[in-house]
Amino acid sequence: MGSKYTKRYTEEFKRDAIALVDSSGKTVTAVARELGISSESLRGWYLRAKADRGEGGSGELTSAEREELKRLRKEVREQQQTIEILKKATAFFVKENDR
Repeated sequence: MGSKYTKRYTEEFKRDAIALVDSSGKTVTAVARELGISSESLRGWYLRAKADRGEGGSGELTSAEREELKRLRKEVREQQQTIEILKKATAFFVKENDR
């Protein structure tokens, strides 16, 4: 899964790394260096965690909101497909009755 250079980190590790940034007063870069991870990875996790706590930049969605959005978009797609099918069926039955 992914390249051999991409490490997968547990949620617990990510939480601990984020907590370390919050509690140590050190920069993301400094903490990342100490943990031996890329500062880009840690910055991404940190910003995501802030957004999930409602502290992200304006317009930043929480993970729960993103999940709900994904679910609602899927629901709308399915409903649109159903409507198209019903329209076709209605047109078909109207034609059948005209005979």
